[in-house]
Amino acid sequence: MAKDLIEIGNDRLSAAINLLGAELTHLRDAEGHELMTDADPAYWTGHAPILFPIVGRLNGDTLRLDGRDYAMKQHGFARYEAFDLTAHTATSATFRLTANDKTRADYPFEFVLEVGFSIDAATLAIDVRISNPGNAPLPASLGFHPAFAWPLPYGRPRDEHRIAFAADEPGDIVELAGGLFAAKRRSPLDGRVLHLADDLFAQDALIWDPVASQSVTYGAADGPQLKVDFPDTPYLGIWTKPGAAFVCIEPWHGHADPAGFDGDFPTKPGVFEVAPGGDWTCRMAITLES
Repeated sequence: MAKDLIEIGNDRLSAAINLLGAELTHLRDAEGHELMTDADPAYWTGHAPILFPIVGRLNGDTLRLDGRDYAMKQHGFARYEAFDLTAHTATSATFRLTANDKTRADYPFEFVLEVGFSIDAATLAIDVRISNPGNAPLPASLGFHPAFAWPLPYGRPRDEHRIAFAADEPGDIVELAGGLFAAKRRSPLDGRVLHLADDLFAQDALIWDPVASQSVTYGAADGPQLKVDFPDTPYLGIWTKPGAAFVCIEPWHGHADPAGFDGDFPTKPGVFEVAPGGDWTCRMAITLES
């Protein structure tokens, strides 16, 4: 492993996290099979970025606040920032990013973003805490963006992989136009099951707004699967690029701007606020089910 990757694990699961972005880069089973993306640069080199302080794209890539405009790239800046390692055991690691001069230039708020990873049995839990040490409310969004191997490394064909939702999802899904929320269209679910196929993603991500489920299960029906739990996030995106060897299952607390939105950032749909001196937490967990 590269020296900037922090490793944790037990006899059933192991993970490696990059100090850059506190990004989960490898997730492997007991036999060493890689469960994450191959990060083929022909498609996408990400692995599992933490999305903060925005999820998705802002209209004009601009964060508007109190009459001022701030440049903000899609999914925010946390994935490009070096985190500090603040705790590390054989099965856990915690990373911290604190507001600095660079972040304040684009996002004029004080914050502390902590991302904790822990492995217990065959489950990797990722716990996020956003703290507000400032004197004013802290508006933010937070998202997970893990890219799992498609197909999983267990010999099942790619076209047999599916994502099964834990609850009924009767509503339409959101279409993106230029990265922004646009119209809604009919859900491609077959009951509670999304049968994965490249043409589903010809336009962009599939987005459930809101999502009723708090977990999904990914893989071939007759093989080992990954269960992804997201009890704290009201939106879900599923994304890949046609032909890529990954699929992203993305629990979000926040989403892209609606097309034409030009309001102040705290009024953007999907933004929450952390009170001065307060904290906000959320969790995602990934379990390998044999």
